[in-house]
Amino acid sequence: MKIERRTGLKKELSIPGDKSISHRAIMLGSLAEGTTEITNFLQGADCLSTIQCFQKMGITIENKGFAHAPGTVTIQGKGLYGLSCPSSVLDVGNSGTTTRLMSGILAAQPFTVTVNGDESIQKRPMGRIMTPLSQMGARIKSIRDNGCAPLEITGSSLRGIHYQSPIASAQVKSAILLAGLYAEGETAVTEPYISRNHTELMLRYFGVPVSTRDTTAQLSGITSDSASHLTGREVFVPGDISSAAYFIAAGLIVPNSEILLKNVGINPTRDGILRVIKAMGGSVAYENKRTLGGEPAADLIIRSSSLRGTTISGELIPALIDEIPIIAVMAAYAEGTTIIKDAAELKVKESNRIDTVVSNLKAMDVDIEATEDGMIIHGGRPLHGAVIDPKADHRIAMSFAVAGLAADGTTDILGSECVDISYPGFWGALL
Repeated sequence: MKIERRTGLKKELSIPGDKSISHRAIMLGSLAEGTTEITNFLQGADCLSTIQCFQKMGITIENKGFAHAPGTVTIQGKGLYGLSCPSSVLDVGNSGTTTRLMSGILAAQPFTVTVNGDESIQKRPMGRIMTPLSQMGARIKSIRDNGCAPLEITGSSLRGIHYQSPIASAQVKSAILLAGLYAEGETAVTEPYISRNHTELMLRYFGVPVSTRDTTAQLSGITSDSASHLTGREVFVPGDISSAAYFIAAGLIVPNSEILLKNVGINPTRDGILRVIKAMGGSVAYENKRTLGGEPAADLIIRSSSLRGTTISGELIPALIDEIPIIAVMAAYAEGTTIIKDAAELKVKESNRIDTVVSNLKAMDVDIEATEDGMIIHGGRPLHGAVIDPKADHRIAMSFAVAGLAADGTTDILGSECVDISYPGFWGALL
């Protein structure tokens, strides 16, 4: 995909549904009793992998949407103990969320299953969920004994634990809480910082008592008997702030622009990019704040702004980990220096995002250096179009498409179809 310099972006967009919430809605809807109807479900490849995995386990799921029209997804849930043994490998595609969260559910099922995905998934660390799930009594192993997929999971009786997670990871926390639905005794997770809390909110929405205090989430008074009645619900999925981030950045860095983004999720465990933009001097206004299915949402108005460098670190990182590539692009256009640290997690995403961001921004003539846990960006120099290799990473491809909108010359994004993983229709919305 070739991108040319633009000015005066004037757009009104409804952002596709949140990827994290879409995954969780399928999983909890499948484990609930009765019908769950999901509106504004994200029709991206990752979320479709979750649907296919649960269909393989005997859940009836009707998907009336398609890439450019979300439609509705209807699930006939069978309760916590209604899954059946799949006849073949559960293929998660490129989805780390599917892999890790579903593993917590599979740890308690009365069958053995193999979970595998694409080349990227087979390199991503699964030891971070294998350790706590094993402490709960799960029998889960890496078939190649390298801590990665393919995984073999044999369901067993689970016991609750209080896990002190060494990292702030919503996927780790969620895998444990989902396994805790089947465990005897209390299950709790304490993180060094609070990660996104979509699982806690949705569990409550489906009728499961979850308490939170400081950085600890706990299933309250759950036993294998009392947890067996999740109730099907209607779920409206707000727009994904991670997808909105590209248009927020475009509105800020492209001169004479004004963009309205409707129904964007502004969950405070996910709004780190909005806090960063405020620190950088960017103009983002909120309108029509409301709650959708337990999740806060608003319409956002973005106007071109003169940005300044800032420092991003510590407890802010979990609230914006997926947005760091596009934040780095904004930093390249900002005056002064931006420091991103405490973000070593970037190395084990769909690509090593420290390396891919740094190498591609250097190709656009940005003064940037990689560090062990982030990067340092000296902004304010003109960017020039370049050939961008996103390494099949959807967030890198979309971030550099935005970078190209304000750069001199032509920016050529290789393998641009990878954006379909999280944002089908991105190119039509952007260009």
